[in-house]
Amino acid sequence: MFLNYIKEFFVKKSLNNNLNKEKNGVFTKNVQTVGLLIDESDFEYSEAIVKELMLHGIALENIKVLAYKGKFREKETYSRPTFGKKHINWNGEITEGFLNDFVNSEFDLLLSYYNVENSILMLITSKSKAKFKVGFSAVDQRLNRWMISTELGSYKLFVSELFRYLKNIK
Repeated sequence: MFLNYIKEFFVKKSLNNNLNKEKNGVFTKNVQTVGLLIDESDFEYSEAIVKELMLHGIALENIKVLAYKGKFREKETYSRPTFGKKHINWNGEITEGFLNDFVNSEFDLLLSYYNVENSILMLITSKSKAKFKVGFSAVDQRLNRWMISTELGSYKLFVSELFRYLKNIK
């Protein structure tokens, strides 16, 4: 238990270093690829968000989903790439291959679908090489380029507001 607090401290320190180096990209073209980072500890409608994105013209093969579980069980089978605290080491470095692939993918848009400041999720968002990042307004404002103020369960409203804003930018 005590070691978890120490690990959390070091991960937050690494996160703060990343946030200080954060640079915001400029959105200049249509969205083709989307990365979706979801906290499935609190939210269970991941497939519904993917369907909403598809309704707005994003192809299924261009949507990459990564799920976080607060209580990750290695023996359990997950339907999508899922990670937990044990996939991040004490220095805030990613130790799992599929996590590195997600972070290094240059998505046109990264949706950080969590509304609680979780240092592990925030670290993944900050390390992502996505060109444009969108998340909830309840999370640190240095993390995302755009923040949408909705409830976690209002995924249809979140996606429709997102595409309404994107349409206005073009």
